[in-house]
Amino acid sequence: MMQRLKILGSALIALSFSVSTVVAQQFDPKQGYEIHTINGLALDNQESLDTNTKVFISKREADKESQVWNLIPCEQEGCYIIASPLTQMNIDNSGKGKVDCSVIQWSADSTNPNQQWKVTALPNGNYIFTSVATGYNLGFPDAGLVGEPVFQLEPNASKSNQQWQIRKSNLKVVAEALKAKSNNDWENERIYAINKEEGRATFIPFASLEEMKKDPAYKRPWERTQSSRYLLLNGNWKFNWVKQPSERPVDFYKTNYDVSGWKEIPVPSNWEMHGYGTPIYTNITYPIRNNPPFIQGQRGYTVEKEPNAVGSYRREFTLPADWKDKEVFIHFDGIYSAAYVWINGKKVGYSQGSSNDAEFRITPYVKAGKNTVAVEVYRWCDGSFLEDQDMFRLSGIHRDVYLVASPKVRLRDVHLTSQISDRLDMAELKVKADVRNYGKKIQDATLRVSLLSPEGESLRSFAIPTGQISGGQENVCKGMTTIRDPQLWSAETPYLYTVNLELLDAAGNVLEATSQQYGFRKIEIRNNKVYINNALVLFKGANRHDIHPQFGKAVPVESMIEDILLFKRFNLNTIRTSHYPNDPKMYALYDYYGLYVMDEADIECHGNMSLSTRESWEGAYVDRMVRMVERDKNHPSVIFWSMGNESGGGRNFEATYRAAKAIDDRYIHYEGMNDIADMDSRMYPSIEGMIEQDEQPRNKPYFLCEYAHAMGNAIGNLEEYWDYIEFHSKRMIGGCIWDWVDQGINMPGQPADHYYFGGSFGDRPNDNDFCCNGIVTADRQITPKLWEVKKVYQYLTLEPNGENSVGVRNRYAFLNLHDFNLRYVILKDGVPVAEEEFSLPDGKPGEHRAVQIPYSRYLTPEGEYYLNLEVKLKKDCVWAKAGHIVATEQLLLQKSPTSGLQSVAIPASTKEAPFKVVEEEKRYLFFRSPGVEITFDKKAGKLTGVRYNGKNMLHLREGWSLNTFRFINNDVRKWQDTKTEVLDFEWKWSDDNQSAVVTIQLEELIGNIKVPHTLIYRLYGNGEIDVNASFTTNEDFNLPRLSLQALFSPSLEQLEWYGRGPIENYQDRKNAAYIGKYQSTVNDMKEKYVRSQSMGERCDTRWLTLTDKEGKGIKITSADTFDFSALHYTDKDLFDIKYGHDLADIYRAEVVLNLDCIQRGLGNASCGPGPRPKYEIQKNTVYRYAFRMSPFTK
Repeated sequence: MMQRLKILGSALIALSFSVSTVVAQQFDPKQGYEIHTINGLALDNQESLDTNTKVFISKREADKESQVWNLIPCEQEGCYIIASPLTQMNIDNSGKGKVDCSVIQWSADSTNPNQQWKVTALPNGNYIFTSVATGYNLGFPDAGLVGEPVFQLEPNASKSNQQWQIRKSNLKVVAEALKAKSNNDWENERIYAINKEEGRATFIPFASLEEMKKDPAYKRPWERTQSSRYLLLNGNWKFNWVKQPSERPVDFYKTNYDVSGWKEIPVPSNWEMHGYGTPIYTNITYPIRNNPPFIQGQRGYTVEKEPNAVGSYRREFTLPADWKDKEVFIHFDGIYSAAYVWINGKKVGYSQGSSNDAEFRITPYVKAGKNTVAVEVYRWCDGSFLEDQDMFRLSGIHRDVYLVASPKVRLRDVHLTSQISDRLDMAELKVKADVRNYGKKIQDATLRVSLLSPEGESLRSFAIPTGQISGGQENVCKGMTTIRDPQLWSAETPYLYTVNLELLDAAGNVLEATSQQYGFRKIEIRNNKVYINNALVLFKGANRHDIHPQFGKAVPVESMIEDILLFKRFNLNTIRTSHYPNDPKMYALYDYYGLYVMDEADIECHGNMSLSTRESWEGAYVDRMVRMVERDKNHPSVIFWSMGNESGGGRNFEATYRAAKAIDDRYIHYEGMNDIADMDSRMYPSIEGMIEQDEQPRNKPYFLCEYAHAMGNAIGNLEEYWDYIEFHSKRMIGGCIWDWVDQGINMPGQPADHYYFGGSFGDRPNDNDFCCNGIVTADRQITPKLWEVKKVYQYLTLEPNGENSVGVRNRYAFLNLHDFNLRYVILKDGVPVAEEEFSLPDGKPGEHRAVQIPYSRYLTPEGEYYLNLEVKLKKDCVWAKAGHIVATEQLLLQKSPTSGLQSVAIPASTKEAPFKVVEEEKRYLFFRSPGVEITFDKKAGKLTGVRYNGKNMLHLREGWSLNTFRFINNDVRKWQDTKTEVLDFEWKWSDDNQSAVVTIQLEELIGNIKVPHTLIYRLYGNGEIDVNASFTTNEDFNLPRLSLQALFSPSLEQLEWYGRGPIENYQDRKNAAYIGKYQSTVNDMKEKYVRSQSMGERCDTRWLTLTDKEGKGIKITSADTFDFSALHYTDKDLFDIKYGHDLADIYRAEVVLNLDCIQRGLGNASCGPGPRPKYEIQKNTVYRYAFRMSPFTK
């Protein structure tokens, strides 16, 4: 995902060796070489077939092809490309002008300075490789150990870790020659459309205005139309699949070709989701040989066995009788990735652009009665090099297919625009219509335009004459009207007018009718910020891929609506259609429900950005952008156009920008080439990097097109980003989280709730679970991450405002506070003691109101008090019912006068009944009193038994021991075996002889990191145990947590706690988790992560109880607070398995309880920055906490 910034400058730094020679053209580019360190370790790509992977030094193996390199001369004397004949990729400095930056293998591009290395011979026979782009030398860590990565280092030719030996290899690496020419349309970047109609706005023709008004899609264009001029071709088609073009049924399109024996496949669908071929998930690495525009296999890739699958589709349809004299068009909303179309055995045309629509005129080919349509779909084509998005690569007809019929004089396209007055009191509607004549010359026709209010009231009607149109010609006709006091569209107030269009002949007869749902709104950039309808708007969004776990990219309308409703209900107002246009129905939904849209063209050549500079690809770039703009231009929800994603810069984007602006004047985004775009954009900056960029003196808004990488257990420190964006930034307009939904998909034949990712299908190359970045699960279940987003994105500030008063600040752009009710609840020690709900006062956007809440009357000297606030919708709206909560807050009213252990008094009976029996054996130490037995293992340095009334709270003698391990996607760490050394074990009676004190000093060795820690237990005769723990970190400490872990009895399944909840929360993701009393079972504390990982944390806990069905068990009370997790799995268990749906395989009956003294924050380091410094565990620091264990009966 993260773009590799190309550094094209050359800054060679003089080598420090006094005598050196730049190597002349002495290496044979056809000869294989081994490149060794002076200690004999070999440069090795470790057989990785992926781009953007590191290169290492490894033990030399004579027959290992990954250690063979070609040295290919560049134009500059003494400079070479270091190329792997195995992967056919080059060593690249990773595009970063940084010292100590890992080099990588990347798509071969001999013109790229990042892949050019000046080779210098030293007097001792060794060589130095110096990056032409940066001047840094190829090197490795001083230790030079097996398996260490190769870096670019500050040049110092005298250092042995920058010196290399070059030796000829006798190993012949055989690779298929690069293809150089082809006669196939699908291997020609200049051919991307044959006989396709020009792009146009989405609309369906009707026979009359009356028919149209009765249609379910009239006001709800995403619904299925019943127009007599429309024929849906979705459904079961005859289908044949082969793994490569040479095996396809060449004549299948002929009407006499027998397909009766073929199986059927639903359209729309992806054929991989039905068991045909292999789903492939890859982020950057092309799934085909990186040799555009040609489609070739790559050794070790899935395409080696499935070179280029072809799906052959056929079905019949009956042409409606009243279409006899009509113009007929077949329309495809999306096909992956290239397709030929035949009607009744006649070739109609060819299309590329998997997420652009394709329309063909088929009038010459259809006949009355039954007709046959045949579609031949190629999985890969030259267009696939522009569709290198971070997603599952799936194939087939994945969106709707339908026919439409029009009269000979046809409304081909319509473009609606508006001009809003500065005071927003006048709106001018402009209509530009393209009317095409497929018949004889006409003298005149008329386009009648009617404008209806959101309530359906007729406001204006006007006629636009088309003028004379010759046969085969098209006229552009224009008209306009003006209305007063328009109801303006915004994401908060999505008012939609209806524009009816009727095409009339000279006699006034209706030829056809159609309509558009249209919103009046004004978009401006002022002072480097974006204003909609004169209001400053911040874009609080997420990126969304088209994906469904069962249907792949053939997303059902119900799932589209579900996504949009979740966006709205969780305070997201913006969607970036990453990284291609969505299904056209989505835009009607965006308009209706109210979302701002960054509409993105289907352009990403991440694995070969040089395509953006090649003139031969310009037409394909422009075509993809223009078709998107033409289709979506009438949608008010589209606020920005985006020219694509992660494709570098170049002439083709300059042409694409010009082409889009020639059609529509909306602002254009493109992160890869900010200088030509209308805004600056960045991906995954740290907060410091974001601020630095924001403060640059550039006259443009600044947008985070991707940030807060939500892979697995993530979304750390989101609040810190938005505190700056919303309240302190100079140019920032918002950002879109990466991303909306986990891209986990089902596997044919496996349960529907099992989700799989890259590599699960044997697909190569793959990027494993890097596709599982959602803030909702694959099946759209709400996650703790989404709750955090809702809280941070909310549009109301609720804050203290003096005694018995709360301040409410309206941060909506258009809604008034009186649209909402406020409910408050006063909690004492987590228990409600008072609540009330009332209407908020009038308060316009930006205004602050004080609201009186008489909480002081409920406060008593003892107890901890919180005020919980909820703001709710007062009335139903299209996306939620009245009572839906839009904003929340929790305010501390009074801290507890006593906290933690001080609030847990030792019963008087304890002083009268200390331990009656103490037994000390060679290894074990027992403390007993009536109903209590506490056991220690002196050798292991561990509490091994806590027995209350004959029932052992602990399981398998596993009391408290240090746990420093955590495995999450954002902080990937491998399990390291640990070794515990007991430094000292001693016990004594307390000075008052009423309790026993056990002190254990230990040292844990995790890898090469030592963690000294001390546990002090104070034992009381009533069974209460005070635990004081201290942990010391040293200079080498880099572990994610300091926790005490114990296993508790399987019977203690019932959990209650007073702390943050009810959702999972961590120190840098806890804004939505409020202090309260919560109940759960241990089993329900797990989360649904596609990739199994650590989970279930709850922060700032005062106490927790674990009890059995009878309510008996143990209570643990903190001296201050602790964080905890209670699960049926250890962190190592979760590390050891791959899939979250396999948790049953590692289920433990016992309760695995972790009490964290401190745990590292989550951050977002799966792609972006790690935790903020305040959420890190500091080195050279002593951490302490204390808690009490006590018998408990509910």
